Parts: sequence; structure tokens; C-alpha cells
Amino acid sequence: MPGPALVVGLGNPGPEYAETRHNVGFRVVELLATRAGGGRFSRHRSNADVLEGRLAGRRAVLAKPRTYMNVSGGPVAGLVRYYGGELVVVHDDLDLGFGVVRLKQGGGEGGHNGLRSISASLGTKDFLRVRFGIGRPPGRQDPAEFVLKRFSATERKDLEFAVDLAADATEALLADGLEPTQNRFHALSG
Repeated sequence: MPGPALVVGLGNPGPEYAETRHNVGFRVVELLATRAGGGRFSRHRSNADVLEGRLAGRRAVLAKPRTYMNVSGGPVAGLVRYYGGELVVVHDDLDLGFGVVRLKQGGGEGGHNGLRSISASLGTKDFLRVRFGIGRPPGRQDPAEFVLKRFSATERKDLEFAVDLAADATEALLADGLEPTQNRFHALSG
């Protein structure tokens, strides 16, 4: 029997990061957890919080690494070793406008240290990704500073809709595969 879909949201632990741009992966996975029947995330020996359930008619493991974003590869590799299955990483993306959702398999990390850590720990870049656009920093603001800021008041008005769209795209990816989901969702946002 094949392993479950392993959907990992990226973010930083702790309440001081909860509302930041970098934590949008956690937000999407938390919404998926509600859709999978709720319940509570529990601590897993891989140093991640996990919730097992069903999404899109499939067995799924939803996970949030308990480490900081830049070293999330260890927990993700531990989850892959433990559960097997298909890995989907949900993460913020500076190269996409706010709320734009894009899906892809493999490719570069685009300067995203969380993705770089995962690729290094897994020894491959070949995993599915749900990219959530957070936009570019204004002016000359350092991108590392920008991702740790909260969304603007204007963005917050549309944030729940965008998180919902990313969760829908993740479920469609699990149900229908990459190409049909790309065709459907890339036309919907930006």
C-alpha cells in the first residue's frame, strides 16, 4: 500500500511569527487540518507537529516543522523516512504577487532557505510545491526582514480568501495530479 500524501506547511514556531508572511504555509496546513476533520496536531519524533486524516479521498499527513524555517529540512526528511508517500511543501514565495497560487514539481529554491534546507536534507529538489505569493519587499527593504513582517491591512482583507484558494489547490493536487491542477488554479489567481 502506498504511503500517504505528506503535506508540509513551512513557517517559524512561536506566537511572535504566527501572523507573518513567512508563516503562510502553516496557515494553509491548519485550514487543511480543519477540512480533514479537525483534531489537534501532535508532536512527532521527527521534530514536527502532525495530524493524520483524509483529504481529497486520500490518507494524508499534515505537518508543521517545529524548527525555524531555515533548518526545516531535518524534520521534513524525518517525516518522509517515517511515512513515505508523496511530499507536498506549502510555502511563501517572494517572486509571486500577493495571493497568487502556483504549483510545480522540483526546480530551484528561488533564494528560499526553507526549500534549500529541505532539498539538502532529502538530496533532491524533486518534490511537489504549492507556492503562495507574498509579493516583493517595497523599496530597498531586505527580503529577510520583509518575510518576517505581518501582511498589510489591505492584504489582510483578502488573506483568508487567498489561504482558502491555496488549500483548495492543495486538495485538487492530491485528487487530480499536478498538470490538471496547474491548468485550473493558475488561471484563477494572477
